[in-house]
Order: sequence, then structure tokens, then C-alpha cells
Amino acid sequence: GLPIHHEVFAGNAAETHTLVPTITKVLARYPVRRVVLVADCGLLSLDNLEAIQSIKVHDQPLEFILAVAARRYSDFDELLASFHDDTCLKASTEVIGEFKWQGHRLIVAHRPDFAAEMGARRDKHIAELEQDAARWVDRLDGQDGGRRHKGRKLSDSGARARLYQAVCEAKLASIVRVDLKSDLFTYDIDARALTRARMMDGKLILVTNVPELTPIDVVKRYKSLADIERGFRVLKSEIEIGPVFHRLPNRIRAHAMICFLALVLYRVMRMRLKARDKACSPERALEIVRRIQFHQVVLHRRQSATGLSTLTPEQKELFDAL
Repeated sequence: GLPIHHEVFAGNAAETHTLVPTITKVLARYPVRRVVLVADCGLLSLDNLEAIQSIKVHDQPLEFILAVAARRYSDFDELLASFHDDTCLKASTEVIGEFKWQGHRLIVAHRPDFAAEMGARRDKHIAELEQDAARWVDRLDGQDGGRRHKGRKLSDSGARARLYQAVCEAKLASIVRVDLKSDLFTYDIDARALTRARMMDGKLILVTNVPELTPIDVVKRYKSLADIERGFRVLKSEIEIGPVFHRLPNRIRAHAMICFLALVLYRVMRMRLKARDKACSPERALEIVRRIQFHQVVLHRRQSATGLSTLTPEQKELFDAL
């Protein structure tokens, strides 16, 4: 939807040193006047941010919209506290705020439904961990009192190792703190870390230096990156672009072109299904229509007959939608 000569380049660059040659190629090949880098949280660190700012496009610093990794959310505790208490806790739909951070715009989008889901899942994990810990404590106390249990005897170090492994697997090590130095099996819940985690539930934090986009537009630009990544996933999974068993360049290009056309058809299918409020995915739609069969038989080596299997109402609805 952008005017000609005013293109936005959205990418997912894993290494900052690949940005310069990539952008240089784009600028040399197309009449692009403006580039805005859109990248997920894997690209953002203070060092990378400085490296990105050093890149020039037509003698101007590269513009960017970058997601902040969740592990860095603690850097914004004080900045977001009032926004969370005054706005997010009262919201029933998505709310977006803007702040200043190190000379850049900090855009924060909060989804109450995501926050509730994340909080409920975390509370469930913590409750399960505490139940396991209580069961192990009861067993340890029983052993000390002379009670016998089936299986090997449980030790404090064994219970500690079990809980620590379970906490790490649940990615709750910053909240459920297991005392690895104590001789006894002990742990505690870090109330401050839990409060911080609840405050950051359902939030997307973006850093940008694009001046004229509204906070809503910044969030939309970043979310469009998911559509690009979805295309790569489809190419790798459903369409199976690789491995490529070709040697000649023209055959490799032909293979890639066929896969690209398949991706275009896939996206058209998804758009049309969505426009008709169909819940099924393109994969599911293809699975349904794949059951349609065409048969040809020859009788007495002379007479031939053909037939198409009867379409089900579900298959007819899919053809109408597509």
C-alpha cells in the first residue's frame, strides 16, 4: 500500500553484519528511497543497536523497528509501572503507549487476553511445582521419622536437583529460587520477580527511531513481520522447498520458482478462506479436497467408463469459498 519509490524493507536478520550488503543490493537494484528495518528480538542488544545506527541509507541513519527480548523487560520496570497500573489493568482490549528510552521511541502494546492466559499458565506451573516440592518434603520428613517408602531413599540433594530441573524446564528459575547451597531442601518464591513477570504479561515492547509513524502503525508494521515468517515456515514445511537435488543453476531456479508459485497459491487460499470466515487452514482444505477421486475403468477391453466421486457438502463449501 506504499507509493512507488517509498518502499519499506521488512526483514528478520540474524546477524547485523549481513544487513549492509543486503541493503546495498536492494538499493542498487530498485529505486528505493527509504528503508525501515523490522526485526524480532533476536537482533536487539545495546551493541547491535549501535551497529544498526551506524548504517547509512542515502547518507541518513537506517530507520528501524525492533522488538525487545523478554529477558530485557526488567530494564523498563520503573518506566512502565504507572502505565501498567493506570491503563493496562483496566483495559479490556489492546492498549498502546509510548515512552522515551535512550533517545528512541519505546512503543508498548498490551493485550489483556494474552496477559490473562500467560498469568494463568504461570500460576498453574508454580502450583504444580509447589505440590511436587510439598510431596518431597513430606517424604523426607517421613524418612526422618522412620517411615518407609517404595523405591530408593530420597535425599535432600536429590529433591533439590529434581525441583531445580523442573523449575528450569518451566523457565521459572527467576521466580522459584531453589537454594542450591543449602544442605537441606529449601526454596522460595521471589515475590518481586513474580510481580514484575505479571506486569510484563501480554506486552510487546518495540524500540524505533521512525519519527512519523503513530504507535498503532509501529505495532502493525512489526506484526506484519509474522506474515513474512509464516511464509518461510510454509516453504520449509508444507511446500518442502528443501532439500534441493539439483546441480544446474537453471534447474535450481526452476525449483525455487515452482515453490514460490505454490506459496502464492497458498496465501491466496488462506486469504479467501479467511474472507469467507472458514476456520480451516489451507493444509486442512487440501486434505479435504484430496479425498475427491477420479476413476476410469475398461470393460471387456472395449467399453470404458469414468466417474468422479460425489462431492460432500463440506467439499462444495470449500470450492465456493475458493
